[in-house]
Parts: sequence; C-alpha cells; structure tokens
Amino acid sequence: MKSKLVNIDIPWVEKYRPKSFEQIVSQNVAINSLKDFVKNGNMPHMIFTGPAGTGKTSTALVIAQTIINKEDYYPNVLELNASDTVRMDYVRSVIKEFVNQSIIIGKSQIKFIILDEADNIPAQVQQALRRIIEKSSQNVKFILMCNYINRIIDPIVSRCAVFRFVKLSKEKIIERLKYIATQENLIVPKRLEDALYHTLYFISEGDLRKAINTLQMAVALEILDNLNLDELLKISGYLDESTLKKLIKQLKSKDFIASVEIIRSIENFEIKNLIRQILEYFSELDINLYNLSNIYSYCGDIDYRISQGADNIIQIISLIAEIIRSVK
Repeated sequence: MKSKLVNIDIPWVEKYRPKSFEQIVSQNVAINSLKDFVKNGNMPHMIFTGPAGTGKTSTALVIAQTIINKEDYYPNVLELNASDTVRMDYVRSVIKEFVNQSIIIGKSQIKFIILDEADNIPAQVQQALRRIIEKSSQNVKFILMCNYINRIIDPIVSRCAVFRFVKLSKEKIIERLKYIATQENLIVPKRLEDALYHTLYFISEGDLRKAINTLQMAVALEILDNLNLDELLKISGYLDESTLKKLIKQLKSKDFIASVEIIRSIENFEIKNLIRQILEYFSELDINLYNLSNIYSYCGDIDYRISQGADNIIQIISLIAEIIRSVK
C-alpha cells in the first residue's frame, strides 16, 4: 500500500469528524430524535450511552455547532473530559460558575456543558453535579456521554433524555475507512484490500475512532508501504499470524510445555488482545459446549484478576492449561 501527498500531521479522527447529522454513521434512531429536538428548540438535558467510537462525542458537537454560531461557540460551550477534570472542586468552581453566568454571548439562546466519559465521575461528585443540573436555568443544557449508563446515578439519569448508540457494523466501519483512504490518496492493492480492512476492523473491536487511528498510525510508520499486516498487529498489541497459528497448533496437540515456550518467547503483547485472538480459533479446537462455556467464564475471571494487578504471564499460562485440559 502506497500513498501520495498524505498529510499525517492532522489527526484523521478530527479531520474526518462528522460536521452534520447526515455524516454520523449508523445511529439513525438517536439522530432522528435529536434532529427534532434541535429543530423545535425544545432541548432537554441528555445522556449519550454506548460503546466507544460510535459517534457520541461527534453528535454532541454537531448539536452545539448547529445551534450556536461559530463566532459565539467557545464562550457558550464548555467541553470537558470528565475522567480527567471533573472532581468536587472543579464542579463547585468552573461548572457551577459557567451555569450561574446569566449572560449568553452573541445571538445564541442556549449554552451547553458537554461531559465526555461521565461514567468515570465518582458517585459523590455526581451528587454535586446533580444539584447543579437541577438548578440550572432553561438556557443551560448538559450533554453527558458514557460507555456504561449503570455507572451514572439514577437522579441524573431521571433528569435526562437517554439516547443509546449502537455498535457499528463491520461493513460501516470498512466503508468509512475506504472513504478516508480515497480522500488521503492511499493506494491499496486489490488483492490485499480485504485483508487490510479485515485486520483494521479486528484491531478496532468495532470502535471506528480506533480503526481510523490505527490506519493513520500505520501510514505514519510506513508499515503499509509494503502492507505488512503482521507489523500492524504487533504494534497494536496482538500476535502476528504465524506465531498465533503455532500456538493454536500446540493447543490442539495438548502440548502444554511447547505452548508456554511460545508465550514466553513473545516480547510484547496485551493479554486481552491475545485472549481475543485465541477465542477466534476456538472453532478449530475440539472442545465440547460445556467446557467451552467454562473457558469463557474463566476468561472473565482472568480479566478481573488482571484489573486487580495480577501477573499477565501467569494468567495467560493458566488459561492455556485450562484450554488444553478441555481439548478432547
């Protein structure tokens, strides 16, 4: 894959961020309702919930940019990444002050507070935020975005209109990647095109933002000049195909020692990614349905242990032992 005059200085996720409702991919149910709110001017507080990379932030920005003129935008819109900044002092000072300012600059009749990753705000801070939302005037609207709405306290949820964003299909993600490749003059050999986009989709796990970032990273590092998909997998924290197939072969043979040697020979990998790759090959392993369900449950246990600081190598070796025990 070669490219001509590609500008990689600008993040492509920003360069190709939707500028209108029509450009937002595969969220018709939510978008149609939101367009009505914007048209009628009867705007509630809102929560956008769904997986990463499905267009929640882009939609919030489109709403604000549609209602507020460009020259009036920054004085009337407060954008925050809640996981980084929203703590008690910040809520009591910056957010409260922004809400209490009665002056709206320019011709806009409304101000927005856009909180990304709101599910990472501690519960105690959410209680303080809830009181601000309750007391905010009609011309100040909150848009909260989260991956897990169950982490938002009920008093906030009950005061907002909830819009659910669905995971994007493989076809829609590949369609968008092809559009970007065309705009950036990337030349993809026809015989390798399907493999490239399948690999990008697999790495992204359905996250369009991640897929676009991976494509740009591959161009920046010149990995795609010779379309080296193994390098693309490795820099994304996955095993290359040849090493993965060697591991699967040893698992089929129930060879624990050889499987562990392969794992120890790998320099860098992310255990969650490796588990995903192994699960992709489960259909080739002779495991009955009962044992298969136990292994899926065991993967959940491993994920929890790692989140609590357990050693990656020990955990993946324990999974290999469980798989080999279950193979007929």
